[in-house]
Amino acid sequence: MSKEIIDSCKEKMDKSVEALRRDLNSIRAGKANPKVLDRITVDYYGTSVPVNQVGNISSPEPRLLVISPYDPSSIPVLEKAILASDLGLTPSNDGKVVRLTFPELTEERRKEIVKQVKSRGEEAKVAVRSIRRDKNELLKKEKKDGLLTEDQLSDDEESIQKVTDKAIKEIDSVLAEKEKEVLNV
Repeated sequence: MSKEIIDSCKEKMDKSVEALRRDLNSIRAGKANPKVLDRITVDYYGTSVPVNQVGNISSPEPRLLVISPYDPSSIPVLEKAILASDLGLTPSNDGKVVRLTFPELTEERRKEIVKQVKSRGEEAKVAVRSIRRDKNELLKKEKKDGLLTEDQLSDDEESIQKVTDKAIKEIDSVLAEKEKEVLNV
């Protein structure tokens, strides 16, 4: 049973790290990255659809994203969805494609983004520590129920701590990578 608890702990912590990665991908770092559009949905014939399913997204230049919709009549709803998002970008179109130009980030804005990145990283670490606490409580309950010996409990808690340390180290690595990307001019 305790093996299942440790495996479940590792799985949940991996999901927390992956969620942080996805979250950080959606933060704009000054250069055009199609992933910033992942959270935006378009009202397409009465259905809420992600932007990447309405057309092809390409990045012909470092500060430019071009969305080529499969159906050119969807350009107005595409523009409306982008304007309504928190990206702070103003789309332009030529009747066939939608262009998103990413302005150069100021030093002040870069520092704000780094603070945002660190905050989200701290939230991920809190989630990982919460998972550790919950799993350790499950192990203690098993010991109380007589399913584990004191030595097994100690070994299992140590295993959970190793999994936790690995997840925190991975979070720090993801944060450092994103911070470098944001501060790179």
